Amino acid sequence: MGKVIVVKLGGATLGNHDTTLEDIVSLQQQGWSVVVVHGGGKMITEWLEQRGIATKFIDGERVTDEATLEVVVSVLAGVVNKEIVADINALGGLVVGISGVDGAFIQGRVKQKELGYIGEVIKVNPAPLQALLKSGYVPVVAPVSYNAGEKEPGMRGVLNINADVVAGEIAATIGAEKLIFLTDVVGICDQRGRLVPQLSTKEAEALMASGTASGGMIPKVKACLRALSGAASACIIIDGRQPHALLKEIEGKGGGTVIKK
Repeated sequence: MGKVIVVKLGGATLGNHDTTLEDIVSLQQQGWSVVVVHGGGKMITEWLEQRGIATKFIDGERVTDEATLEVVVSVLAGVVNKEIVADINALGGLVVGISGVDGAFIQGRVKQKELGYIGEVIKVNPAPLQALLKSGYVPVVAPVSYNAGEKEPGMRGVLNINADVVAGEIAATIGAEKLIFLTDVVGICDQRGRLVPQLSTKEAEALMASGTASGGMIPKVKACLRALSGAASACIIIDGRQPHALLKEIEGKGGGTVIKK
């Protein structure tokens, strides 16, 4: 499969991702095996508002009842996933869009009952990804999973899982060389707001414990630590709004924050 990297596309890059997708095609042509994981929270919220469905968060997790789950699956596995796939196709890339439900690729269970259909990963079955990568395709992964946990009667078989978590679990399972987050911030900053260019795993854990790394940065840092528990040599959190940020990072010219073992 060649060198494997996992790229997580954040919501900010989904609205302005022309150079990111160009970079993905370039990496594929250079012989890299690339796995893309995307989010879509902003569009999910917009769709819910259009349908008069209130959005509620608990500890940063979107409470997902049945009505919300239908929107989540429609947006993530439908609109967002297929738009990314279509754009990569148009740039000449070889790409297939899948969700965690396909091939029971990502298996989850309900995280907390009060969160509804929010899941946590219990297993990643790498076979579908490996088949696509060996055939030369870029898998574009929508972060919904197969509900492999204990289900109450009538419960749906699909779960909504944080895309950062999914990216970390995939990277750890397939032995990715790098996990790269394209975000709408410059990286991890210290208490004075200054970019921290490099962290060890222990330093990253300390930043979370102190509250310096907070909010949406926490699942990213945890995902990095999960990936580094496998074969990954480095995880990088960079500003995906910058032109060709991904390609520059692979070429060693990127910025952001690097977390290493």
